[in-house]
Amino acid sequence: MNAHSLRSKRVQLGLAVAVAIVVATLVWLRVTRARSAAQERRGPSAVAVYAAQARRMDVPIYLDGLGTVQAFYTANITAQIDGELLSTDFVEGQMVKKGELLAQIDPRPSQAALAGAIAVKAKDRAQLAGAQDVLNQYEELAPANLTSKQSLDSQRALVQQLQAQIQVDQAAIDTARTQLAYTRITSPISGRTGIRTIDPGNIVHAAGTNPIVVVTQVQPISVVFTLPEQDLAEVRLALGGGPIHVTAIARDGEREQLDQGTVTLIDNQIDQTTGTMRLKASFPNLHSTLWPGQFVAIRMHLRTEHDVVTIPSSALQRGPDGLFTYVIMPDSVVQVRALKIDREANGADGVSVVDAGLQSGERVVTSNQLRLRPGARVLVIRRAAHSAI
Repeated sequence: MNAHSLRSKRVQLGLAVAVAIVVATLVWLRVTRARSAAQERRGPSAVAVYAAQARRMDVPIYLDGLGTVQAFYTANITAQIDGELLSTDFVEGQMVKKGELLAQIDPRPSQAALAGAIAVKAKDRAQLAGAQDVLNQYEELAPANLTSKQSLDSQRALVQQLQAQIQVDQAAIDTARTQLAYTRITSPISGRTGIRTIDPGNIVHAAGTNPIVVVTQVQPISVVFTLPEQDLAEVRLALGGGPIHVTAIARDGEREQLDQGTVTLIDNQIDQTTGTMRLKASFPNLHSTLWPGQFVAIRMHLRTEHDVVTIPSSALQRGPDGLFTYVIMPDSVVQVRALKIDREANGADGVSVVDAGLQSGERVVTSNQLRLRPGARVLVIRRAAHSAI
């Protein structure tokens, strides 16, 4: 085959390939246009969403705050007299009862002082008895003028002086007995001991500021927490109707309930720097789940709304004009509905109380709202353990 024939066949092959590419392109464009036309006739695809039905129910209303656990009572155990600390009769961290012995100070100086005071009183009583006998003799001789009036008056004065001295002696004895009692240091409250700060063998002083140990009462225990000042009226109204129940919750992310108690008081002033009010609640703390100084979350049951229209809080959306939700119409098209929410009940299964804008039985979208627009078509899907419709 010559060169001219070979060149001719190459040109023909190139033209055939070009024609095939053009034909394939035209076919692809025709199919794409057909698909687009079919899509336009069918309309936009439906958005898959979860949905829930607005329904009437009783809803507990809560207020949430942050608080600090405080011991119900705290006692700094210090010495009331000077002396050597002989022993400590407690184990650090143990529970002690009111009146239980905690420490012993050397009692010998106080015992000696008490014995001396008793001896002085005995001496003065003996002197009083002698002076009283002399006075009795003078009073018997006075009617016969066998003694002078001056001697009689002087003896009476001496008896009265010694009687007063006996009272002074008794006061000294009482003081010595009190000082001796102070050598036994007992717990003024029932509670838990902390870390011992003074060891036996050291000299303790009544004027010392360092306690031997601190005892805190933790059963019951208190929590001081704060709420916004705008909730004051509702809280006072609720407190006037009876005990307000509160729950202490751990702040470790697990939302573990630590204990349940009641509100005992509202502080008598508002903190103007933070715009909050302080409240105190009491907890039995039977299992010692609350500890002094611990930070906890507080959930306060304010009241219960009865037979109100509710929707899941996940259905709420916030727009420039306020809160709204997407309502699913019978033709599976969504409609934007402005809502007036009375109050949101917080929780894992939180619901919102609808004051206006929605009727019981209407369906609302609870997921995928970012893909929705007014008039969009939705496909409601179900999921386990969900109140989907």
